[in-house]
Amino acid sequence: MKAWLSRNWVTGAGFMAAALLLAAPLVSGAGRGVVLIFLASPLYMLHQIEEHTGDRFRTYVNRVVFGGVEALTVSDVLWINLPGVWGINLVAVYVAWLADAAWGLAAAYLILVNGIAHLGMAARFRSYNPGLGTGALLFIPFGVAVALLVPASPGQHALALAVAVAVHAAIIVRVRANVAHAHGR
Repeated sequence: MKAWLSRNWVTGAGFMAAALLLAAPLVSGAGRGVVLIFLASPLYMLHQIEEHTGDRFRTYVNRVVFGGVEALTVSDVLWINLPGVWGINLVAVYVAWLADAAWGLAAAYLILVNGIAHLGMAARFRSYNPGLGTGALLFIPFGVAVALLVPASPGQHALALAVAVAVHAAIIVRVRANVAHAHGR
């Protein structure tokens, strides 16, 4: 199953993004905030196509950022993107729909933090990294717009940001553990 997923999930993301965009009018009656949270999923999937087609991001991170050490594994990429991103976005849209759009802001902040991370990586290594285009051109404007357009309390913004930062921190912890393991520590 892992081998099949690793070969096909990015293609599936393309089809899912198209299907979700075509289904977007069906959620329009739920209000602007829910629609914006809903749109986070297909937007993220478009980013994943740029980032992961041909295993580009994992290869880039391992080669450029970690000098040939397998810091990011195929399994890591699957866990991060499928239950991580898709799962969090699914929960966010349901919470936004069932409770209030502000409670689903984690989807927007996940996008915003990821876009900023891609810019930071580009600045650090002075080069393109897979995902930088959609991260800079789509993620940052979309994340900021959603954070501004969805009425939310400071606590709701803080919780959403905390979720996004925690996800990215968990990735860093996992990558560091992989590097330590590769160095026999």
